[in-house]
Amino acid sequence: MNHRTRILALAALLALAASCGQPQKPSTVGTTPEVERRVEQLLSQMTLAEKVGQMNQVSAGGPVSNYADALRAGQIGSILNEVDPGRINEYQRICVEESRLGIPLLVGRDVIHGFHTVFPIPLGLAATFDPALVEEGARVASVEATAQGIRWTFSPMLDIARDPRWGRIAEGSGEDTWLDARMGEAMVRGYQGAQWDATSMAACVKHFVGYGAAEGGRDYNSTFLTERQLRNVYLPPFEAAVRAGAMTLMTSFNDNDGVPSTGNRFVVKDVLRGEWGFDGLVVTDWDSMGEMIAHGFGADRKEVARQAIDAGVDMDMMTYGYISHLEELVRSGAVKQSAIDDAVRNILRVKIMLGLFENPYVDVEAAAPLQYAPAHLEAARRTAEESAVLLKNDGVLPLSADKVRTILVTGPMADAPHDQLGTWAFDGQKEHTVTPLQALRERFPGRVVYVPGLKYTREHKDRFDEVVAVARRADVVLAFLGEEAILSGEAHSLADLNLMGSQSELLAALRSAGKPVVATVMAGRPLTIERDLPNCGALLYAFHPGTMGGPALVNLIFGDATPSGKTPVTFLRTVGQVPLYYNHNMTGRPYNGETLLADIEPEAGQTSLGNTSYYLDYGAYPLFPFGYGLSYTSFAYSGIALDKGEYPVDGTVKVSFTLSNTGSRDGTEVAQLYVRDLVGSVTRPVRELKGFRRISLRAGESRTVEMELPVAELAFWGLDGVKKVEPGEFQLWVAGDSASGEPVSFIVR
Repeated sequence: MNHRTRILALAALLALAASCGQPQKPSTVGTTPEVERRVEQLLSQMTLAEKVGQMNQVSAGGPVSNYADALRAGQIGSILNEVDPGRINEYQRICVEESRLGIPLLVGRDVIHGFHTVFPIPLGLAATFDPALVEEGARVASVEATAQGIRWTFSPMLDIARDPRWGRIAEGSGEDTWLDARMGEAMVRGYQGAQWDATSMAACVKHFVGYGAAEGGRDYNSTFLTERQLRNVYLPPFEAAVRAGAMTLMTSFNDNDGVPSTGNRFVVKDVLRGEWGFDGLVVTDWDSMGEMIAHGFGADRKEVARQAIDAGVDMDMMTYGYISHLEELVRSGAVKQSAIDDAVRNILRVKIMLGLFENPYVDVEAAAPLQYAPAHLEAARRTAEESAVLLKNDGVLPLSADKVRTILVTGPMADAPHDQLGTWAFDGQKEHTVTPLQALRERFPGRVVYVPGLKYTREHKDRFDEVVAVARRADVVLAFLGEEAILSGEAHSLADLNLMGSQSELLAALRSAGKPVVATVMAGRPLTIERDLPNCGALLYAFHPGTMGGPALVNLIFGDATPSGKTPVTFLRTVGQVPLYYNHNMTGRPYNGETLLADIEPEAGQTSLGNTSYYLDYGAYPLFPFGYGLSYTSFAYSGIALDKGEYPVDGTVKVSFTLSNTGSRDGTEVAQLYVRDLVGSVTRPVRELKGFRRISLRAGESRTVEMELPVAELAFWGLDGVKKVEPGEFQLWVAGDSASGEPVSFIVR
């Protein structure tokens, strides 16, 4: 050991000893003293340029040689968008064997709802109300992706979205804070695994924070959320994911109240780092640091780089602001050296915990058999079955395979493998995707007649003579409608949420044939389908269902599986109702069913007497409420009772009820627990989801079910800016959706 190395090693040991002598907050990512020792040892050997290099993330593309010199010089800490295991190995080889310190790359990818085996879009995952199944899907994604060298996914997205015009509603869990938190926890556990090994993929919770409230539902737009709204509605899912051990977090594109998230010291440094103690890696979204210039928050890349590091952002994705300006900013004193060191600690910690130093390479030949493994396809099929929501059924479903001899399959989504995968499915391959048409032909050879009617969802046609003529000769019509994958997701917001093109006209024409019509809608958002419901006998809603969507939908249509999905977001009657969500605050004049526009006398005078909060033309209610979904059987709730009438703030509410399957088929119900705080220091929502359970019952079976609600779950940020449970009277419902059931009351002392 030479003199310089000996001095650096001693300095690292002294720094570690000093840190060990101070009270330590619990680690949110589960680091250990040994990991911290290795972090400090590496940090002590790094030059300022090498530290800044670790904070630089670039998108791979083209020959490896394009990046080789920068990798050797330690100027790149992470790459994204490379999926070829051979090239990833070469990137790693250069870093590990040819750079001065041998620090491996962290390779990232948008693995959002599956890697090669694609599961339903996250909005569909939320419709399952089944965190265990969602966790299994994330584990499948991690196994497939890590086999090819990807060790970091930019998922889950935990933005609360209450505006279906926003294209990225597809990428999250919908409108409810509690459901979003449970789904986020499940995905974090699935991606990262029960223990750190070669199949662990670091989760990145995004977008921090409030992005789902983009004004007008337009992507990248401003938000105007108060601190109380942030704390009560938008921040809790992120905190839950952090507590679940999420290793990384991404800042969002939006500015909130004039402050872009990537430069928002309050949310990143004060809340995330300070209050929650997050010691993981914070990365910008793609060029979101640079976009602060477009926001008018900074004059140039140098200024926004200073703002981002000051806010507590560790890594720059594709702005090149850190790599270009941080060294200069440190030398001028505008940025403290300690800020750089803290950021690099967070980056190195993730790399060490993922085992990248010990195992930077992957076995290229071993990766292929893991893609589309039979167990993975089976999990994808089960998830697609659970995610589909039955919104209407006039007794048409399930179909009897023995009674239908000729099946007309029509509609632009019947055989659209790429679009069936949905948004953010970069690595799903359409040749491995099983469409409804493929599944039906395989199951009913010679009995399926396919007439598309429309080639794509936006096509306009005046007549449907051919498909109607075939419909008259068929026993049943299966119409697959919706929107292509490209119509939802990032930068794909819509102002009109009706079925596009002539799809509604196609459905109306099919009804005129006089045969049973089953409509299946595959989409990335809740569309406004009220006008389409009269033209079908049954309607299944399948948020883009992924690789195995075809077999799953066929199983549901023919009764091999029974629908159990529930709406994770309110379905509107018309886009003009935006925003309309179930857990709104009570107004001073709640709707009581007043006169609608059609009933108003032409010469009626203006008055405020008796008026309430509603639309003259559409009333106050949605088409379908949050948590709604039919089954092929029916369920009844009875005997709902609490174990006591009063509880202390540190107590637990225990509710029991009898759930009965009152129909003739086996089925699964999602029992949902809601509460309302009747009086608070600030107005409280009319209902809030606080629990759910999937319960499977045989036909005619009844079961007594018990659920628990810790009183601590009733806490909120009140008028005094403190999170606590406020004593008072509460109501509690257990029901099959957010608009059903009768409440029972209890008091918190």
